[in-house]
Amino acid sequence: METLVLGAGKDDGPKPAMRDYTPRRYDLATLELDIDFVLHGDGPASTWAEQATPGQFLHIGGPRGSMIVPDIFDSYLLIGDETALPAIARRLEGLAGNRRALVIIEVENGKEQQVLNSAAEIDVIWVLREGGKDHLLTTVRQVQIPTGNLYAWVATESKVSRQIRRVLLDEHGLDEQFVKAAGYWRLDGSDEE
Repeated sequence: METLVLGAGKDDGPKPAMRDYTPRRYDLATLELDIDFVLHGDGPASTWAEQATPGQFLHIGGPRGSMIVPDIFDSYLLIGDETALPAIARRLEGLAGNRRALVIIEVENGKEQQVLNSAAEIDVIWVLREGGKDHLLTTVRQVQIPTGNLYAWVATESKVSRQIRRVLLDEHGLDEQFVKAAGYWRLDGSDEE
């Protein structure tokens, strides 16, 4: 029988693979937690999700304490790829009916598209990657940005996220304090920023 000794073995052995995910749904009554996984590459989470079967265990920690955007904006611009879909969907579901959102999502192909529900008025642009690159960045450059008091949120591959942020600030003239861009993953597969 193993005994837990606090503080002992802190640096012993490899650290477990850890990834951050936005819960898609949590049901307190049934204690069910839904998490969407994107099956791409051979990262630890994708590899686990691809072989997962009912009854397997996964250690979950959290919540981590994500930033909550106050509901003070007229419009929202939500930009991401497959990895951002759970966060985008949750944000849309939480918006009031008197809000507007422009959503731009890049996916591999049409099979990846999902129904997105919201009380708000939403326009969704699906950008199909289908072997090409820079389609998302091109779409962001060409899109008509909603007017009024706007909050922009971007989550995609780290380099692309930084590029989109620059386009929003430099080409569309958005207020830097209301633009949040996050790198949800790295093309080179590393965990380092």
